[in-house]
Amino acid sequence: MESTDWLHGFRHSSPYINAHRGRTVVLTLPGDAIADDNFINIVHDIALLGSLGVRLVVAFGARPQIQARLDEAGVTSAFARGLRITTEADLPRVMEAIGGLRAYLESQLSMGLVNSPMHNARIRVSSGNYVTARPAGVLDGTDFGYTGRVRRIDASGIEKLLDLGHIVLVPPLGYSPTGDTFNLSYEDVGSQVAAALQAEKLMIFIDDPGLLDEEGNLIRELTARQASERLAEGAVTGHDAALLKAACDACVKGVRRAHIISYLEDGALLEELFTRDGAGTLVSGDNYEQIRPARVEDIGGILGLIQPLEEQGILVRRSREMIETEIDRFVVAERDGTIVGCAALYHYPDEQAGELSCFAVDPSYRRAGRGDEILSMIERLARAQGIARLFVLTTQTEHWFRERGFQPSTVDSLPGPKLATYNTRRNSKVFVKPL
Repeated sequence: MESTDWLHGFRHSSPYINAHRGRTVVLTLPGDAIADDNFINIVHDIALLGSLGVRLVVAFGARPQIQARLDEAGVTSAFARGLRITTEADLPRVMEAIGGLRAYLESQLSMGLVNSPMHNARIRVSSGNYVTARPAGVLDGTDFGYTGRVRRIDASGIEKLLDLGHIVLVPPLGYSPTGDTFNLSYEDVGSQVAAALQAEKLMIFIDDPGLLDEEGNLIRELTARQASERLAEGAVTGHDAALLKAACDACVKGVRRAHIISYLEDGALLEELFTRDGAGTLVSGDNYEQIRPARVEDIGGILGLIQPLEEQGILVRRSREMIETEIDRFVVAERDGTIVGCAALYHYPDEQAGELSCFAVDPSYRRAGRGDEILSMIERLARAQGIARLFVLTTQTEHWFRERGFQPSTVDSLPGPKLATYNTRRNSKVFVKPL
């Protein structure tokens, strides 16, 4: 790293710092992550997030710790449907393992050595009976005993602690109104807590870099709909399927983003939150809405969206034939079968430049971040095509683009083919953003 690299990274992280301040983020940590050597770095990153004003909830698991406690007692534990069957005799050992792990987490979050990143952090950690549970019952003839399911989350109780600046620990235990204690799936707890709090993000830690495809490549992004389809097709199996389902469930219930990242990679949490490309797999929110490449059947929706803007002189007029010919250049935002946004990307390979064009969002869906999401997809497509700078011509929306990193430029800076067709009567302003 060059001596000034940290400065460049720090400055470019400020928009993300501002975006996450005061927002609720739920971290879902498996027991394997807590036992790993990299866990101390995760603790340091949690402390940093807290100091930046992020409201944090940590839902943790304890499967290896429970297994170790049962092994010490010479007890064999059975599993079914990916869940441990918790007998009445095993329950005290389960509670001991989880209670010990909770105390360990509190101790790690209480560090304040002068030579550590947590010096003067003074983190307040709280926990309690915020999860009401019910028994899983008898499934396929198997009695799951004291293994349970989440019934209700005391969101208001957790919110009060978050308002006080506490980090809230949520163990994989739940309690019933009858006074019984149940062993819970930590991923279900994390998903349900995130949904109850309407958290901005749910961060799920696994041992892989994120969700991998059949060839072992990292899947960078999935909509909740796409993730559900992969689960239905059996493309994701085992514990990864349970984690992906937890991510989908949270998104369907109102969590805007779920992120699947590695607990083995130092700094994965910070990279996912504070860099443009992130480190793992992003599962996006509303499964009734997606931003995707346009198809021929979208032409009618695109025309209906841009015609009012063409009549106002905001967009250049395009015929149906032109859009049909260039449909592979377009991306659209679709909500429940309706096109609510679109944009096109034109590539000028000789200049390594790309033009953002025909950018429109339905007035009913503005101010909800859809324009930013469309722009983000266009930028990703541009980088994939080797485009080094993105330019836009505009007559009425200059401030929107300037707020998103576009800088004023001159007509002479346009690529040759675009300069040759520049309409001097429209007198559009030119803005450029390096990628």
